[in-house]
Amino acid sequence: MARGKAKEEGGWKKFIWNSEKKEFLGRTGGSWFKILLFYVIFYGCLAGIFIGTIQVMLLTISEFKPTYQDRVAPPGLTQVPQIQKTEISFQPSNPKSYEAYVRNIVRFLDKYKELAQKDEMIFENCGNVPSEYKDRGGYDSDPGERKVCKFKLEWLGNCSGLNDESFGYKDGKPCVIIKLNRVLGFKPKPPKNDTLEGFPLLKYNPYVLPVQCTGKREEDKEKIGSVEYYGLGGYPGFPLQYYPYYGRLLQPKYLQPLLAVQFTNLTLDTEVRVECKAYGENIGYSEKDRFQGRFDVKIEVKS
Repeated sequence: MARGKAKEEGGWKKFIWNSEKKEFLGRTGGSWFKILLFYVIFYGCLAGIFIGTIQVMLLTISEFKPTYQDRVAPPGLTQVPQIQKTEISFQPSNPKSYEAYVRNIVRFLDKYKELAQKDEMIFENCGNVPSEYKDRGGYDSDPGERKVCKFKLEWLGNCSGLNDESFGYKDGKPCVIIKLNRVLGFKPKPPKNDTLEGFPLLKYNPYVLPVQCTGKREEDKEKIGSVEYYGLGGYPGFPLQYYPYYGRLLQPKYLQPLLAVQFTNLTLDTEVRVECKAYGENIGYSEKDRFQGRFDVKIEVKS
């Protein structure tokens, strides 16, 4: 029994190193060298093919604009203040209840202040009335960084924060800032009609992508009260001269056009569900993405 054990032990030790044949794990030094050389060349070729295909692919794409955008969804519509549960609930007499909303709006509008748009090498005045798209050349490095249109806070009227630092919240008339999310190269196409889905647009302009805020449900439409819109030229929407967007590399200081909406007489102590919707020929909506082209928010003003 002991002799068999010793023989077995000697067998695996001999397999690890055979001193007679000078073999390690059943192979001589020359054999190990050949197999290692083979795998070094084999995996080196694989790495070379991989790196080569990546380099060829990089030659076909631009760092300034995606080569293919056919699967890019229409831009989303979002609101400020940005809240987690899309619920705005506050008491006008209690500043603490709306402090977070006001702080969120102030932080967002900071880059829209006049002092932040002083550099004339970057910012330009694109007019006080809506106009057609601003074409700034191709999507490449020449002629370098593109200029961007200024956007004045005063265009947001009562929701600019210039005259009312509470943005209407202290009076129970909350403001919501609306923006269209950035999509590189996107040119919004306004609707051709001045009436959509049974809602007459407040102020139609062929150079404005219109936005309307209404009660989401029938019972909400009776409780939403009057809605005031503040935007460039007094139009409820986004003017076309701010499009297209050229991306972070070519327009690092780009400012999206904004639309401010103020709800001036919401029914008190009632949760009102508001839906804001952008209308355009290339604006779509999706049940899977509730922010695509629209959003809804619950607002409750407590007495």
